[in-house]
Amino acid sequence: MRQIGPKNRIARREGMDLGLKTVGSKSHARLLKKISILPGQHGSSKRRRKISEHGMQLREKQKLKFIFGVTERQMKNYFKKASEKKGNTALYLAKLLESRLDNVVYRLGFAPTRASARQLVSHYHIKLNDRAINIASTQIRTGDLITFSDEKTVKIPYIEKTINNKDHIIVGWLERKALMGKIISEPDSDEIQKQINLRLIVEFYSR
Repeated sequence: MRQIGPKNRIARREGMDLGLKTVGSKSHARLLKKISILPGQHGSSKRRRKISEHGMQLREKQKLKFIFGVTERQMKNYFKKASEKKGNTALYLAKLLESRLDNVVYRLGFAPTRASARQLVSHYHIKLNDRAINIASTQIRTGDLITFSDEKTVKIPYIEKTINNKDHIIVGWLERKALMGKIISEPDSDEIQKQINLRLIVEFYSR
């Protein structure tokens, strides 16, 4: 089951901005003010307990789940696929998650969050290689083209604002020209490793 409930509460529980709220929104600003305070009535008076090694592994796994908005079953399947490949399991796990269509739409700056990107895909607002598709978990490949299905979608206020955001940084394995995005190389794990210790997640699932 995909995580539901107050998104700021989830982020505060993990003690970091998980990208669940639109940057610049009032809700995101409130999160940044309280990011170090645990959720709950007595959050400000609680001390973060020292957690076990297994606890640290669990927390990193949960963060990764929340960031990409995937279910536990999906995470296990991604790990299984990654572990079946020869080489760095953590790298392959990151590649599989980064290769999700909803994540690519978000990385291209076509949507403010991965959740909104997933909604765009599920409502057939996104085309993959000139074909409308509604499966957010679709794996993209090098050379694939991402566009909007209809010009009306671009006029949706929050989409238009996101597209025109000059501060959005496109990751190195993507290329964007106007309203078209292209996958120019295989995804890497650079951005995720800035937030998540992938080694701990591999250890968690390898128990």
